[in-house]
Amino acid sequence: MASESTAKPDTSITERLHELVLNSSDVEDFLNELAQVAARNLSEPGDEMMCAITLLRQRKAATVASSSAEAKAIAQVECGFSGTPGMTASTVQETIHIPDAQRDGRWPDYSSAVLAQGVRSVLALPFRLEGETKAALLLYSRRPERFGPRMLEFAEDFVSQTSLALRLAVRFAHYSETAANLRATLESRTVIDMAVGIIMAQNRCSQQDAFDILKTASSTRNSKLHDVAAAVVNSLGQGPAHTHYDG
Repeated sequence: MASESTAKPDTSITERLHELVLNSSDVEDFLNELAQVAARNLSEPGDEMMCAITLLRQRKAATVASSSAEAKAIAQVECGFSGTPGMTASTVQETIHIPDAQRDGRWPDYSSAVLAQGVRSVLALPFRLEGETKAALLLYSRRPERFGPRMLEFAEDFVSQTSLALRLAVRFAHYSETAANLRATLESRTVIDMAVGIIMAQNRCSQQDAFDILKTASSTRNSKLHDVAAAVVNSLGQGPAHTHYDG
């Protein structure tokens, strides 16, 4: 087995991650790729590292990415407890180390859960992100005392090198989601405006009266305003309305 000092981040990792940011379909896709990059760069021959990443964003469900199915199963333990190394590392922005889960008393329930998965040592390192977004790199080993000083140094260097790429991926995801929400809003607004116009023409009423008729129908049917408006538009036999949007 190679000594711990031989593990080191890939010298071309920055370029590789920038490519991943541009080519990934979404932030979860990027995180899974990043977890696999971490496993390749931090493992040793004959001693593969299990890596996972947890991402916490406002008004979003926690995202858990992993380098393998085995790592994902272990990382899911993070979602089952209010206090875990990953959560602590993310919130206090400090590296958390469990040299041996059999002897660690800080998170007894968590330690029992990872021990049941065959994990003896855990290392959680926070990414440096922006605002309220938090993330941590989680490293698992079946060996106790796996993460010595040199391994800790390499892992912290890896997180330092990759934090910028993760910040970019999260920012791109935010812009993409904002654009998608805007498209949905424009589509909904177009359908409602068309329905109001149809009701105005059919009932010879004002725009406000037509909108009130639409709202009353929505309340009476216990349906969304957009759905009632779409039914009015579709009743003309011209199919659903579409909005052109250059995003």
